Amino acid sequence: MKDLAGLGNLFVAAFLFHFASYMVIPAITDVTMDAVCPGRDECSVAIYLAGFQSAITGLGALVVTPIVGNLSDKYGRKALMTLPVTVAVLPSFILACNRSKVYFYVYYVVRIVAGVFCDGTMQCLLLAYVADQVGARRRAAAFGLLSGVSMAGFVSGTLAARFLPTSSTFQVATAVGAATAIYLRAFVPDSGANSLGDGACDPLLQASSCSTATSSSSSSDDLSPMLPPHKGALPSLSDMVALLTSSMTMSGAAIVTFFYSLGEYGLQTALLYYLKAQFGYSKDEFANLLLIAGAAGMLSQLTVMPVLARFVDEEILLILGLLGGCTHVFLYGIAWSYWVPYFAAVFVILSALIHPSIRTKASKSVGSNEQGIVQGCISGINSFAGILAPLIFTPLTAWFLSETAPFNFKGFSIMCAGFCTLIAFVISMRMRGKSGANEKLAIVQHGQA
Repeated sequence: MKDLAGLGNLFVAAFLFHFASYMVIPAITDVTMDAVCPGRDECSVAIYLAGFQSAITGLGALVVTPIVGNLSDKYGRKALMTLPVTVAVLPSFILACNRSKVYFYVYYVVRIVAGVFCDGTMQCLLLAYVADQVGARRRAAAFGLLSGVSMAGFVSGTLAARFLPTSSTFQVATAVGAATAIYLRAFVPDSGANSLGDGACDPLLQASSCSTATSSSSSSDDLSPMLPPHKGALPSLSDMVALLTSSMTMSGAAIVTFFYSLGEYGLQTALLYYLKAQFGYSKDEFANLLLIAGAAGMLSQLTVMPVLARFVDEEILLILGLLGGCTHVFLYGIAWSYWVPYFAAVFVILSALIHPSIRTKASKSVGSNEQGIVQGCISGINSFAGILAPLIFTPLTAWFLSETAPFNFKGFSIMCAGFCTLIAFVISMRMRGKSGANEKLAIVQHGQA
């Protein structure tokens, strides 16, 4: 029951963190446009600023996230989780004070620095914490539940932003962010690599299944470490590459993560500015769209994924998710009316399966003492895609939204993002047929090495 209470408190902290983080998203586009290009619906400068922010944030997170994940394997998850939760409060606090041009640029710089420590790091640590507490055979459902709780924070934050004025939005986000840091320190117990020790029972399993859960977790703990012992405090880049190429599962998860994240970040880079230019969307329309997407994702991860995970493995869930993801993005790109993006957002009910499925595949491939670093490496790949996407899609979006576009297709950059997702889907289909015998061979070779 203590482990169950620990997970419950963690889910509360995750909900509050995502509530505060996502609450500001519907308002930030209008705030940026008002500060940089007041009175205009199209502004290349605002698009380039957003792209530069994403690129620099992704570059920093690429370096920081695996390091933080590895440190959490050594020193516990709670201590390392305090950093992103605390730093994330600062950007919203600045805009809560004022949203003039000067304050916006101060916010812009602080948001970049905060993003380095928050984007990817918090999710990495949350997943590693859950992996410490939950046996391997129920991990897909547990990761889906965590994603569902995070999505519930997204939906709640977006709903609050829909009805609050812009000034109050940033004030409430600041207050909730500060409350998250206090709650984390006061109520969330620490967790490390040995949380599921001998005799521990998976808190998501029934009491009668404790022995089975213990056996499952023990077999997971018996996995030999993928990283060789090293003298330094941190693994080298070559160690991380060796981890990601140690098996067919790890390398496949890394490749699919890269291409899907490239498409996902490309969509995020272009979508809001595309909708504002194409259909005149403002804060309320953005909030409505995000609410639909968030509600679909929350429904998927809290109900659909736990049910499906009992009958099919995470590889099938990943394929279904990528199929829905392709449909989701392509519909945005060819939207012919203002209501089409709302319809496209419903397909998040499938695409929401993608990240928990990838994280589960990666988590099951390593022992309990490497959960932090493996999740950090996957987050690092996600961040690397976050570096490339703005460099590719920002100029492409600005070009096709401008009067100098080579042809009239404002959603062209979003269609390109859809093709990245399609590549991930094709790779996942090819992985499905190869992951059996090749995986066993990789494990044998690794053990001999």
